[in-house]
Amino acid sequence: MLTVRVETLTDPADERLADYVALTDVALRSRHEPERGLYIAESSTVLGRALAAGHRPRSVLLAPRWLADVETMLAAAPAAGEVPVYVAEEPVLEAITGFHVHRGALAAMHRSPLPPVAEVLSGARRVAVLEDVVDHTNVGAAFRSAAALGVDAVLVTPRCADPLYRRSVRVSMGTVFQVPWTRIDPWPAGVGVLRDAGFVVAALALSDDATTLDQLVADPPGRLALVLGAEGDGLKRATVAAADLVVRIPMAGGVDSLNVAAAAAVAFWATRPAR
Repeated sequence: MLTVRVETLTDPADERLADYVALTDVALRSRHEPERGLYIAESSTVLGRALAAGHRPRSVLLAPRWLADVETMLAAAPAAGEVPVYVAEEPVLEAITGFHVHRGALAAMHRSPLPPVAEVLSGARRVAVLEDVVDHTNVGAAFRSAAALGVDAVLVTPRCADPLYRRSVRVSMGTVFQVPWTRIDPWPAGVGVLRDAGFVVAALALSDDATTLDQLVADPPGRLALVLGAEGDGLKRATVAAADLVVRIPMAGGVDSLNVAAAAAVAFWATRPAR
């Protein structure tokens, strides 16, 4: 059970708010959060999912009208300890963060160490690999689709955007806490790790000799790893060459490809286990 220490703040420069300052600076936050071992959960919905997954808050920052709901949520959390809850009016919140706070609540959360790849793959039948997807919105959307469509785990390559960056978490609606994930490094050498674990590695890419998604679904492997590439450039040639097969989504209307988040949703839905 978490106990709450409520503190009302009026000064955006208060040193207790250092975790929340200038959250709009992507370059700063992507460096700062891993080093400090924290990430930001935005909105009460996301906070609730983080708490349910056993994550522990360093502090919470919110508008007065959200205090009662968040106190109840913290009291029901499986983690233990005392949490400072900083209460400030909306204009003060915006002055601190640089943006309108979605649903009036933010939390600075402790990061847990990432699990080893073998642990994440254990028992999984269908996994997704996000290769160098640098857009936080696309990462969050891919995680939301993975959670909704029953993907067992997600692996992200070293250059992929941080799934726990504030925007990724918010776009995922907190489902990033539901799907087991970790970084696979090195890559694309990690294709061999997946193969050794019994996965058929399918690279989603444009290729004249590619198998269609329909053909893959007609005879699905027992364990499948779907590899999706970065916006614009797609998968690396070395990744495509290392994969067991290349898969394309059939297109119409003169369109050659989909946004990576849309492609992920289509591939996850098509390969979902039979009910």
